[in-house]
Amino acid sequence: MNSRAELTQTDLVSDQFLHHLRVEKGLAKNSVESYARDLVKFFSFLETKALSPLHASQADLMDFISHLAGRLSVRSIARNISSLKAFYRFLVSEGEIETNPARLLSAPKLPRRLPGVLSRSEVERLLAQPDPTTSRGDRDRAMLELLYATGLRVSELVHLKIPSVNTEAGFVRTVGKGSKERMVPVGAKALEALKNYLEHGRPRLLKRRSSSYLFLSPRGRALTRQGFWKIIKRYGVKAEIRKELTPHSLRHSFASHLLECGADLRSVQIMLGHSDISTTQIYTHVTRERLKEIHQKYHPRP
Repeated sequence: MNSRAELTQTDLVSDQFLHHLRVEKGLAKNSVESYARDLVKFFSFLETKALSPLHASQADLMDFISHLAGRLSVRSIARNISSLKAFYRFLVSEGEIETNPARLLSAPKLPRRLPGVLSRSEVERLLAQPDPTTSRGDRDRAMLELLYATGLRVSELVHLKIPSVNTEAGFVRTVGKGSKERMVPVGAKALEALKNYLEHGRPRLLKRRSSSYLFLSPRGRALTRQGFWKIIKRYGVKAEIRKELTPHSLRHSFASHLLECGADLRSVQIMLGHSDISTTQIYTHVTRERLKEIHQKYHPRP
């Protein structure tokens, strides 16, 4: 950087930008951290050129993108470009700079990535793995059933609190991306698993402690995303599922199976909490691929 004062100013606008994303944009902690990591890479690159981000030109930004090529995937480069564009839009809006050097940057075209979807039989095998006679198994069965019944994001699942679930009306209330609240219906099997967990498994995990969170660790604390990742991986092995299994696998399967059974795209969009229906449309591609597989497997003249 050109001076210590300039470095301090850079740190300040960076902190202000991240605060803007967190408070005004309402982005989740993981998203804000992703922006922060991208900015750190960019600032480190500018240091090699003795430049401040407040004085970087479009050519400097292009040099940075070229620097990333070969080091990161196309998808990661696209995310870095998106972070730069958001950062410089913020600087212009705050009056820190007059001209936006990132305005003409364009992200590389991303390949259409279809989400991993389980078949219905695979879902049934997965849901059958937890042992409901134990407190952990009781909890795990309720979590897996609820995910497949509602299509919640895993981050939404682990942040659910007791008042968020209405077992009588059959709805769960969650706050998704952008702090947007939505109500999602819950099916009978998931409600049965939830009621059983609330009556038996959760009190045993809580052990006279107090917590407002719905799903708890053995220590009586809110379960983490990482904790759930380990849980679903373990049950995937037990269920002999050969596909890659991620925490979002049941969300993807929820959407795909609804569309396969005739649900309309708009309803699925609302339940998933997608702000843009084009995001939901990827599941129609999944459904078409599945139909092609069925046709080729069962048609007498494929």
